[in-house]
Amino acid sequence: MQPTSSGKQLRARTFRSMGTVVSLTVAGSTWADAAQDELESAVEVVQGIFTELDRTFSLYRPASEASRLARGELTLAYASGSMQDLYAEASEWRLATEGAFSAERPDGILDLSGIVKAHAAREAALSLGALGLHNWCLNAGGDVLVSGHPGHATQEPWLTGIVDPLDRRALLGAFPLESANALATSGSAERGHHIWAVGGNRSGFIQVSVAAADIVTADVLATAIVAGGTRTLDQAVERWGVGVLAVNSDGTLLATPEFRAAA
Repeated sequence: MQPTSSGKQLRARTFRSMGTVVSLTVAGSTWADAAQDELESAVEVVQGIFTELDRTFSLYRPASEASRLARGELTLAYASGSMQDLYAEASEWRLATEGAFSAERPDGILDLSGIVKAHAAREAALSLGALGLHNWCLNAGGDVLVSGHPGHATQEPWLTGIVDPLDRRALLGAFPLESANALATSGSAERGHHIWAVGGNRSGFIQVSVAAADIVTADVLATAIVAGGTRTLDQAVERWGVGVLAVNSDGTLLATPEFRAAA
């Protein structure tokens, strides 16, 4: 538990899901027993959402619905509503990004791992709001979604660090989530199995971070820019108004104004 400069205190809980560590940090002016119980209940709800979606969409679970689709034991027409809905959303993103984002692997297997983690965070946010929690930060393997503030009097923003892909012990900078509520990072060097280069040629970006109003937009566009390169980056900034920090293979950075102060 670490008090902020404004006197608010932060408490965090972590769990593993979808092959990564998920953490929920909640701000509170005091932590009485009732507030502690509220935090534990919130973590239980969030973990349940991630666990259930992982059971459905993970290709690493032989009994999952995604694995049954991959083996041809089930067709999409007879899949669950959640599978069909997320596939439809991924297909809309494929059209919107001109193929830079895709849920279909080069071998033809449906793989929704490029969107399901962000979808889980989106669903978790709805549940946290329903529980009456308004000041929290959810970090799912570097994909960050926030609500409210970590402080009380100063209304300071949540800060999220962006790891240097060439030195995992260092940060490129700390980005304040003010106008944007979400920050997602995708890379070809780590957790990049869901990224397939457009036309079979790598873009040259080894890591891309995108700040956006919602976590699905941030996550999808980060993946799309790694796959599609500068053309997709320009399209994302122009069409969706997102902030982008891209790291080239030689370590040089390409940043929109939102990121220049942080990088």
